[in-house]
Amino acid sequence: MSLAKEQLETFAEQGHLTVTGLLSEADVDKATSDAMAWANETLGNITPMDEHWYLDAGATGRHLRKLDDPVHYRAIFKALARTPLLVQAVEQLIGGHGVTVYFSQIFFKPPEGGGPKPIHQDNFYFGPSDPDGMVTAWIALDDATIENGCLYYGDGSHKSGLIDHIAPQDEPFNLQLPAEAAASANMTATPVARGGISFHHGITLHGSGDNNSSKWRRAVAFHYVRNDVTFVSPAWTFDPEMAERIS
Repeated sequence: MSLAKEQLETFAEQGHLTVTGLLSEADVDKATSDAMAWANETLGNITPMDEHWYLDAGATGRHLRKLDDPVHYRAIFKALARTPLLVQAVEQLIGGHGVTVYFSQIFFKPPEGGGPKPIHQDNFYFGPSDPDGMVTAWIALDDATIENGCLYYGDGSHKSGLIDHIAPQDEPFNLQLPAEAAASANMTATPVARGGISFHHGITLHGSGDNNSSKWRRAVAFHYVRNDVTFVSPAWTFDPEMAERIS
């Protein structure tokens, strides 16, 4: 199996777990190259009306914030999501054989101004019928450090349930904790080396900082769900046609 008993215990206690060695360097290289190729294609085609959704407002220059559904649109990411050791780890974490990537994202976090992601909980977006039936695999395509905007986690926060989220008036897609709840959250920086994977529970509080460095902080997130889970109270609309059954 991919994960040891001690690692599963850490995930159960902390609500997140960082591991290395599940992906090959070659696979990470291919994913990074394909992410940038797709970004360049997209930058050449987006309209001024789409820029608010796609572009990173804080970045120096014209850079994407993220791209959605790479597992659906890009063969390299579909293959990456099917990596046997990764799938084994996911099945261990959410308790069963048979999983689907319900949603996937590439985050670009460009150098010199790539913006933060406010503290949030993934399950607030998705609304799964079993809160323990989803897990996010966040894969670092660059070394993710405090300087370039690594993830921060609320250790053990998955035990406390969901918190109501709000969204800025001009960013309905950016669901996040209210300011008072975010200010009181005890968050721990979690650097991840390139090719490493940070798994987190769908209720675990997490966010990321600005990228004020000269280096990229690219990453891909696969949101895996156990195949028997349904979505009963999503706060955001997802297209089920984008989902990819893995096992």
